This record gives sequence, C-alpha cells and structure tokens, in this order.
Amino acid sequence: MSNVLTDTYGIAAALEQLGIREMNYGASTGVQNWITSGPRIDSYSPADGQLIGSVNQATADDYEKVMKAAEAAFPVWRMMPAPKRGEIVRQMGDELRSHKEALGKLVSYEMGKSLQEGLGEVQEMIDICDFAVGLSRQLYGLTMHSERPRHRMYEQWHPLGIVGIISAFNFPVAVWSWNSMIAWVCGDVCVWKPSSKTPLCAVACQNIITGVLRRNNVPEGVSGLLIGNPVGDLMNNDKRVPLISFTGSTRIGRIVAGATAQRFARSILELGGNNAIIVSQHADLNMVLVGSVFGAVGTAGQRCTTTRRLIVHESIYDKTLSVLKNAYGQLKIGNPLDSANHVGPLIDKKAVEDYLNAIAKAKTEGGKEVVEGGVLSGEGYESGCYVKPCIIEAKNEFHIVQEETFAPILYVMKYSTIEEAIAMQNGVPQGLSSSIFTTNMREMETFLSHEGSDCGIANVNIGTSGAEIGGAFGGEKETGGGRESGSDAWKVYMRRQTNTINYSTTLPLAQGIQFNF
Repeated sequence: MSNVLTDTYGIAAALEQLGIREMNYGASTGVQNWITSGPRIDSYSPADGQLIGSVNQATADDYEKVMKAAEAAFPVWRMMPAPKRGEIVRQMGDELRSHKEALGKLVSYEMGKSLQEGLGEVQEMIDICDFAVGLSRQLYGLTMHSERPRHRMYEQWHPLGIVGIISAFNFPVAVWSWNSMIAWVCGDVCVWKPSSKTPLCAVACQNIITGVLRRNNVPEGVSGLLIGNPVGDLMNNDKRVPLISFTGSTRIGRIVAGATAQRFARSILELGGNNAIIVSQHADLNMVLVGSVFGAVGTAGQRCTTTRRLIVHESIYDKTLSVLKNAYGQLKIGNPLDSANHVGPLIDKKAVEDYLNAIAKAKTEGGKEVVEGGVLSGEGYESGCYVKPCIIEAKNEFHIVQEETFAPILYVMKYSTIEEAIAMQNGVPQGLSSSIFTTNMREMETFLSHEGSDCGIANVNIGTSGAEIGGAFGGEKETGGGRESGSDAWKVYMRRQTNTINYSTTLPLAQGIQFNF
C-alpha cells in the first residue's frame, strides 16, 4: 500500500515491521497461523478511507482447530511454575516495547484515535505485562484456623482452563492484554476474538508474541486467535470455555450473559458507560476544563469511559459553559497521525449516522445545541468519518441522554444541591465511571460514600476516562459488573479451592457432631 498519509507518517514501514501484508491469516494457535476459507474482511482506515489489509473470517472448522489446540496446551501450560509463566510474559512486554511505535501507529491508523493515544494504549499493554510478572509470584491463598484439633485449613487457587476474550474496536489491543497477560500467569490459555473492525491490530499482536512463544517452547494453543463475528457465538456456547471476557455493547452483553449463565460458566462483562462529571461551585475551573474536554472528545468520544454528561452547579453554569465553548472553538479535527490535531475520526460511517441521529433526537426532546455538531467534508476528510464535537443543553431524563452514543456529544445540565447532582449522576441505567470536581472535602466524601456515586469508578478532581492498570476496571448496573486488569481481578481467572488436612489419629466431625460406631 502507498498513499500520502502512509508515506508521510511511516505507516507502510510500520505495517512491514508488524508483518501486516496484503493478505493476513484469520486464525492462529500462537505458533501456527493459517489463511482461513471464510468470507474476506477488508480493513479500511477511518483516517483516510484507504484499504489497509484483509483477513479471511474463521470458519467453524478453524474454530475447532484452535479450540483443540487450546485444550491440548492447557494441561502442559498449567504445570509450568507461575514465575516461569511470568518470565514469558516479561519477554512479551519487551517485544511490545521494541514494537511500540509501529503498533501505536497501526492502532491510530486502523481505529482512528490520535497517535498519542495509540502509543498510550501500547504502553498500557507494557504496563500490564509488568504487573503480571509481579503477580506471578503473588497468587496467594489464605490459611484459616480449624475448629477441630490437629487440623489445618487453607485455600488455594487453580487455573480455570480456556479463557475466551472478545474485545471491541475502540481499544483494539489493550483490553486483550488486560485479560491475556493476567490469565496466562494464572495458568490459563487464551482464545481471542477481536473486533472485525480492527482485525489487523490483533494479527500484529499475535505476530509480536509469536517469537517469544517459540523461543520458550510454549505449547501451541496457549495463545489462540480467531477473527470473525460468528466465532463469538461459538465461543459463548462452548462448554470447553469456562470464562468469557466480553467488552462491547449492553445489547450484546445480555446475549453473552445469558449464554454463559445457561451453561454455568463465568463472564466478565465490560459494557456501556454513560459517565458524568459533577462540577461543584467549589471546583477549580482550569482543572474542569482539561478533564471534561479530554473526557468528552478524546478518542472522538469512543471510549466506554467518555464523559457524556456534565452536571454543573447553577451558580457557575454560565461561566463553565462559556469556558467550554471557547475551548471547543480551538479544537483541531483531522488526521489522527498528526500530533497537532486533538480529534480524529469515528470508526466508520455507521458511527457517523448514530452521531447524527442522537443530535436530532436530543433536539426533538427539547435539547439546544450550544456548540453545533456536523460532519466534515473536503480535503483531509475524504473518509466521511470526521465529525465536530458538540455540546447540547439537555435534561437528564431525556431518552437520548439515558442512552450511550459512541460519539463526541456532551450533554450539559444544572443542579442546585450536591444531593441533587449525585441523584442525576446515578439516574441512568449504566454505572461505569464518574467524577466530581470540587475543593470541598464534605462534597468529596459524600460523593465517595455509600450515598454517593453508584459507579465502579469514582474519581475526584480527575475526569472519567484514563483508568490506570493498577486498579480493577469495570462498572455496575448495565455496565455488567465485571472487573479486569489490576488489584485482585486475577481471581476471576482462577477457581478457589478450600483444603482441610487432618494430621491427628482420630476423625472428629465439624460442629461437634457425633457419629460413633
């Protein structure tokens, strides 16, 4: 491939380094890759509309090959000492470091986020590798005191088996690593179905780690890759997969939850967000400006943690709106590989259609555009995926405000008391991320208390987006309740076992029960 954009920003060279050619494989078992026979999936860049490359969708036969390889690999992989598994993950982190620039460019070009964000996403992968390496020596259980003499009780953790990872286009590589690196040090094997909108990022990741797998004689099947939407249904209903980690819409999340519950499997669900920032009269408006603008327009509003609602105290509402309007007037929209631009494109024209429909619905319900949206056209916008971030005065109860629209639309509204603001923040079906900007300690503590935010993430004086890997990531209500990445999220990838050892010469029963012969 060759065009002005790829030649100017080194995309062609990056693709070459990552092993992305004109035709790529649609299935992999980590060591062996093959071109599948399913329908072709073409990946076009939303940055310039150019074809980047193609893959063939995996078939049911391809699925079986990958799953059988994973089944065979698991008994071998789980017996490798956890620190050794951690050492292999460490090497993967080193490979990601050496490919950071190339992979970051591909993420930016295939998904449309800014290059800075693309590089940041790869850095998240490196960071979770480092976290997983340390974790490999800290898979701790507990010891408990038995009520029976000369008995010892403890609990330990065992790997689950095959972990199915279904990821979304907006973080085409990081979410896979959040799951896979942790699952691998826990002793699980992984099968990944990436978004069909960003398949080449997944192929690149598999290419990057393949050398590590081979050098360490890792069994084929520890890292599986299957591309194509039909694979998701097969995985969801497969009794061989005890855990599905799904990132995507609430609508599809319900399907995943139902399928896994039907067979008593586990699921990690990272679904929709409808995140709000409360702006107190005690807020530092300079901090509000940075947090809310980046939160609303970063990744063109295509983060699950994107700021979608701004709940502003009535005494500073007009001033806050004026500051925001001025900032939005300075936003630069264009090629995401150009560091001078703040906002890149939406992922595709369907996303543009959803953006326009949401604005129209908000107006129908009584909303007022204070910063007008619209689709950009002309030189530099040939892909048809570039839109203007907009601000709409709205009410929390509007139907469209209750929904998540994956686009840079910010709804603003007023409040009078902190209790009213928290009620508005909590008054949506989703419960992922939340934030308050205030210098008032009572407001901070109220927001973080039992009567405060009902979200899985609650921040003070930072925005709703930009979670660190050290904390468990996830939300409540229709966000799904899942947790992945840091803290003790590793426990969901393992099964807990309670053990009791009797080292006496008798067999006393628990609770003093007598059963003598």
